[in-house]
Formats: sequence, structure tokens, C-alpha cells
Amino acid sequence: MSESDHTKRTRRSSGAITLRDVAMLAGVAPITASRAINTPAQVSPDVLRKVQDAVQRTGYVPNRMAGGLASSRSRLIAAVVPSTVMSVFMQTIEALNDTLFDAGYQLMLGQSGYSAAREETLLEAIIGRRPDGIFLTGILPPGKGRTRLLASGIPVVETWDLTPTPIDMLIGFSHSDIGRAVAHFLIGKGRRRFAMVRAEDERADRRTIAFQEVLAQQGLPPAEVVNVGASRSLRSGRDAMAHILSHSPEVDAIFCSSDLLALGVVTEARAQQVSIPERMAVVGFGDVPFVADMEPALTTVRINGGDIGLQAAQFLMARAEGRSVEPRIVDVGFSIVERAST
Repeated sequence: MSESDHTKRTRRSSGAITLRDVAMLAGVAPITASRAINTPAQVSPDVLRKVQDAVQRTGYVPNRMAGGLASSRSRLIAAVVPSTVMSVFMQTIEALNDTLFDAGYQLMLGQSGYSAAREETLLEAIIGRRPDGIFLTGILPPGKGRTRLLASGIPVVETWDLTPTPIDMLIGFSHSDIGRAVAHFLIGKGRRRFAMVRAEDERADRRTIAFQEVLAQQGLPPAEVVNVGASRSLRSGRDAMAHILSHSPEVDAIFCSSDLLALGVVTEARAQQVSIPERMAVVGFGDVPFVADMEPALTTVRINGGDIGLQAAQFLMARAEGRSVEPRIVDVGFSIVERAST
């Protein structure tokens, strides 16, 4: 069963892998396949191996709801987000939740903590509960989780990123374009020595690569990159800034992968009496509510997160109700909001 076959589906039940499909592939009766999945001690090792192999090959996830409800709409939408703590995704989550609630749907929220393994575990649990739709933050790469989503037949909308090959539907923007735009913006401000403070994240990777490419094209030295790992705290931003001031005092502009890291950078600069923007320009990412009230106010990349949440809710509800969605890929774009920090 090809991926393209699944992405053309317009109803949540269309194209879903069933227990009967698994049984047929394993060469056993459906009741035997059910026993192998739910009570493996009741079947022989050979049968168990065949059924497990069929499950692996098809991406089948057992329906944890009662069988009689399998064809019914749950009016439940599940969302997986990296974090909700001081999160750039909060506006999106709020718009998603409000739009769904007003239409009689409920939102079930899971936090992956930027962990691929945790995201996969969450997705397996979600698929087993058969919601009417699934909202993902970012693009799900090839692997077990993607295979299972395709096999489930559940409408999926990926967000906050762009790819020509989404699982199903996609609402996002180009992180590479952001990296290039911020580099050109800072160069246009006369800055020539750069640093990047970023968390460990695939989307931040693409912004970093694109930023560095522009510097190379302009004949400028590469930016020093301070990777704070999984931490996205004010403390890690302060520590990164202390490192830059100690090891690369010539740096005159910093691009941060989140506004919270940028707040840490600005806080440490003030503690060390480094003038912003005269001595150092700082750009964040996300335009979360507090940055306009910082001192100095933070220049940052604005994403219309509310529009992403609204459109994602509309897409998922349409598909849950059997209606098609066109176009399936929407680029919401971004903007650089210039404030006092540059």
C-alpha cells in the first residue's frame, strides 16, 4: 500500500489497516491474530512471529476503543506539541482549542519534550484511541511513527514546517527562508561577526545552515554556534552569552532559536554591562508576548501561530466530516519584527 494512496483519502476510515488485513498477511484467522496481539501466550511461537511481522510491515495499531465504536466519530482531536512552558506554540494551541471547542470537538494534548522517542510513544497511544484527527508540530520523518499514521487512516495535519511530501495536510513556513532572511537583515544593519544560540532541534538546524550559507556567500566568517542542547531556559541563554563574551568578544550580532534564549542573552549582556544594540544586536524567534516589553524590546521573527491553529482545526474538522481539503499544503509565511535590540 503506497503512501500516495493514503494521502488521497478524504474520510478517516478510508485506507485504514485493519486486524483482518494483518491476519490475511500472517496467514491466520482474525481471531488468532487478535489473540497474538492481545494475549500472545495463547498462541504458538510460530504464529506469534508471523503476526508480529505482519503488524510491523503494515504499521497496524490496535483500536483500544470498543469495536462497535470504530466507525463512529469521536469528536476528539489529538495534538502533539514539544512543550507548553513559555512556548512559542501557545498561540497555535489556543486557536486550535478554541476553534475545535466552538464546533463541539475536544482537544487531547500531549507533550513530546522535543524527544523523538517520546513522540513515537504518544502517537501509538493516540492512534489506538482513534481520534477524528491528529495535529503534529513539525514534520514527522520516515520511520515507525509515520508508517503507523499512514496505516491508521486518521486525518493528520503537520504544522510549523514545510515539505513537499507531508503525511496528509500541512500548514507551515520555511525555516531555511527564516535563516536567510535574518542573516540578510543583520548584514544590512552593518553587522559582520555573528553568533547563534540555539537549542537542539531539527528546525533550528535548518535555520542555522541557511544563516551560515548567507554569511559564506557574502564572504563573512561563519557564525559561532552555541548549542544549548535540550534546554530552552533563560539560564541557558545567559550561559551561552557568557561563553560568547569570553571566547568570541568580537561578535556583534546574535541570532537565537527562541525568544526565551534571547531573553537570557540580553539579561547576561546587561549583567556584564554590554550595550544592546550599540555593542551587540540580538534577534529572537517566535514573538511571544513578553518580548515587546523587554528592555530593550526584542527584534524577533514573528509567526502567525493563531492562523496556523485556526486553519489546522478547520482542516481536521472538514476531513472528519468527510469533506476534502484543497490545497493540502499552506505556507503562512513569517516576518521580522524590528525593535530596539537591533
